[in-house]
Amino acid sequence: MAAHDEDEPGIAAGEAKPGTVNVAGPRGPQLGAPLVEYLLRLGDDRLILGHRMSEWTGHGPILEEDIATANIALDLIGQASQLLKLAGETEGKGRDENALAYFRDGTQFRNCLLVELPKGDFGDTMVRQFLFDAHSVLLLDELTRCGHAELAAIAAKAIKEDKYHLRHSSEWVVRLGDGTDQSHARVQASLDRLWKYTGELFVTDEVDRAVAAAGITIDMAGIKARWETIVNDVLARATLTRPADGPMQQGGRRGRHTEHIGHLLATMQSVARAHPGASW
Repeated sequence: MAAHDEDEPGIAAGEAKPGTVNVAGPRGPQLGAPLVEYLLRLGDDRLILGHRMSEWTGHGPILEEDIATANIALDLIGQASQLLKLAGETEGKGRDENALAYFRDGTQFRNCLLVELPKGDFGDTMVRQFLFDAHSVLLLDELTRCGHAELAAIAAKAIKEDKYHLRHSSEWVVRLGDGTDQSHARVQASLDRLWKYTGELFVTDEVDRAVAAAGITIDMAGIKARWETIVNDVLARATLTRPADGPMQQGGRRGRHTEHIGHLLATMQSVARAHPGASW
């Protein structure tokens, strides 16, 4: 699993201590231009989660839900396409959205760990989707008013889709949590397993502080407070117990992922890498 880095003050990640030889080199990927990193984080979250949702295509519990999860996957991948396209244009190195999606290795992805976890059963999927949707709607709402015109336009379109996603996932959490004894127990177990990955959704760092210069100022503390209100309300209606806050898993924003990212990318990127140079 991804580790928590506790770097000593004054020593950058990957930098050797005075008087030592840094045999292994940098411990993790180096961050690029802040705005590019920020856009990759937004795009990668949605690309990876969209792929996970697509894994339900043909396997949904009912036909209607099979169609719904496929449509949600398409929405997320469409959002990712726009964000990664903007990231590539901002980077200025000739990489378009397809190059960024299909020809980066795992350490170059900036998605949060929550979205890369295996889809698990339907309860796992809906709990994960709900926790992410509640955050995404609130974040996109703030991004619609940011000072970066192109990003604000993408957010304005995406939030319409994400409001539907949130309604859909929250209804399923309530239905499963307040359903049978078995469904309640299983979805409570899903919530307990996934909760430790939610903290990363609200972590801010030098990238977030740097993009403020481009007019992207986000009140993450305010988003977290509103997210907790939404989550608490849905969990109460679902008769589910909110897990206690404890140590949170993080690292994805800097390219330090779980073992699951490699398996996911091997599937997601296989066709593009088998036919390099083809148009998609």
